Amino acid sequence: MMINLFFAILQLPPGTQNPDDNLPVNLKDPFDLVVFVILPVILIILYIIWRKKRRKP
Repeated sequence: MMINLFFAILQLPPGTQNPDDNLPVNLKDPFDLVVFVILPVILIILYIIWRKKRRKP
């Protein structure tokens, strides 16, 4: 009885997206390139600049 309840909770409801349905990142697509490469690099650079300016008295 308890095992059946456990498995019922773990099942995905019908109509929801399954994590296995996701596609890999395609870096030839401009949107994926900007979101997954260019923006993180820009954010890291801005963070480093911000920390350097904050440390200077």
